[in-house]
Amino acid sequence: MVALLSILAVGFFLGMRHATDPDHVIAVSTIVTRQRSLSRAAMVGAFWGLGHTVTIFVVGAGIILFNLVIPPRLGLSMELSVGIMLIILGIVNIASFLRSVPDAPCPDAIHSHAHSHGNYVHTHPHTHESGSLPLPSDDNSSRYQHLRPLAVGLVHGLAGSAAVALLVLTTIRNPHWAIAYLLVFGVGTIAGMMVITMSLATTLKFAGKKQSIGRKLSVASGLLSLAFGFFVVYQMGFVSGLFTTHPLWTPK
Repeated sequence: MVALLSILAVGFFLGMRHATDPDHVIAVSTIVTRQRSLSRAAMVGAFWGLGHTVTIFVVGAGIILFNLVIPPRLGLSMELSVGIMLIILGIVNIASFLRSVPDAPCPDAIHSHAHSHGNYVHTHPHTHESGSLPLPSDDNSSRYQHLRPLAVGLVHGLAGSAAVALLVLTTIRNPHWAIAYLLVFGVGTIAGMMVITMSLATTLKFAGKKQSIGRKLSVASGLLSLAFGFFVVYQMGFVSGLFTTHPLWTPK
């Protein structure tokens, strides 16, 4: 029993550590930069972790229980899916930022309000600054807010499932303990990502309440996601050989 509890404890903390992988943090940052609520940021992390746990458990359990072997080309394709997803997330954030920027100052944006002081009436012309523009947003519905991080987590879990399962097989011989490890690893990943998303949201709050800051952070996360996505695609497609006749894949 002590050995099992030790294994589960290690699985939980390794799951939390796994949540801090660069591609994971970059992906959720493209979503969290739109949030100012800690509770919503926590939900982003929770749904990402849930999606990640589902694929880790399904694929990992197949490898552990049925000795499934993932061919190198399929493994590289799963890794490549992360790069493609990061590129899509980056494009979405950048496109949303561009939609939020006005093309040119509009004369109609200049207003005059009349004020009277006894028999004296005067006006105060003023304009509405661009800082009052709303933060870029694609869809504020709760369903979309939940499905987006869930889908991102599913893709990330698909890419990392083989490595996690193979690591478990080399250290835990009991298949039931190995499955329990996968579940606890998933719970740790959920907890770790919730901490990350809440930390990002808190940082955004302290950075300032101006919406212009939110827009800049949103486009910055989009550019970073786009660049890292192209890097992953290059690594999987050409360095590891997915697009060649001799693919070489090492789960990691």
